[in-house]
Amino acid sequence: MIEVEDASKAFTVRKRAGRGLRRTRTAVRAVDGVSFTVGRGEFVGYLGPNGAGKSTTIKMLTGILTPSSGRVRVCGLDPSRQRTALARRIGVVFGQRTTLWWDLPLRDSLTLIRRLYRVEAAAHRARLAELTALLELGPFLDTPVRQLSLGQRMRGDLAAALLHDPELLVLDEPTIGLDVVSKATVREFLERVNAERGTTILLTTHDLGDIERLCRRVMIIDHGRLAYDGGLERLRATAGAGRVLVVELARPEPPVALPDAEVIAVEGPRQLLRLPRDANAAAVVAELAGRYEIRDIALRETGIEEVVARLYRGEGAYDRPDRAAAP
Repeated sequence: MIEVEDASKAFTVRKRAGRGLRRTRTAVRAVDGVSFTVGRGEFVGYLGPNGAGKSTTIKMLTGILTPSSGRVRVCGLDPSRQRTALARRIGVVFGQRTTLWWDLPLRDSLTLIRRLYRVEAAAHRARLAELTALLELGPFLDTPVRQLSLGQRMRGDLAAALLHDPELLVLDEPTIGLDVVSKATVREFLERVNAERGTTILLTTHDLGDIERLCRRVMIIDHGRLAYDGGLERLRATAGAGRVLVVELARPEPPVALPDAEVIAVEGPRQLLRLPRDANAAAVVAELAGRYEIRDIALRETGIEEVVARLYRGEGAYDRPDRAAAP
């Protein structure tokens, strides 16, 4: 579905030199030699800190930007040269922008989009009915877009992106600013679209809850280069992230000293201990029980938020794709 081979994108940045009017030109590589493929039916998360090159990559995939070098193919097409043909085969949602007409009812916006994509009337009615049921659009189909809540508008944008039944759905921050209920609705819908219709989905987001819930594969871009490509479990191992043991003691104590555990927080009688992934949790718990009076204890996996944050801070070794096995 997506083929990216050694793709780069450079921009020229002009800066004033000293106190004079002369300006210097500097080439900045927003994307630097990125290569990856995405197969049909995959649900892939594309992560990276601000300025890492995520949006530039998305714009090259959708034909908004032309690569400075390298090769990009989406649905077998060159996005920058065959942008109109590609638009009929993909759907795109930018969480901070809308494709809907602000002053028109949602239903009319979707009708206009049907005409833009030249969807037959019968196919449009069937698809709209399906999307209305899945996204619960019924109560606000006749409401002007400007009067919709953020969660309602996002559901409308998803319907607009999928109305022509695209093969590929590209999502850029689709749950930004949504409340818990709206996020759950959007996530459940995307799961169904991917599982039941086989739609390929590429998701960029800062909400790592989306990644944990939806994606089986994760790519991380950092300083314009692809730094990781694989599954979530391998990502945790790559970052050196272990598990966290939460111990509630009978009374406050100094930080416990154990060879296979590192105390990362002390909150009164409660202490949080990080265990390496290969540590024997049962042995650690047994040693604690022999030395302290314990009221409660719980073992939890390190969340994906902490794993990615550790990598961004340079606390783990990136598993670069050129050295890693395929996921």
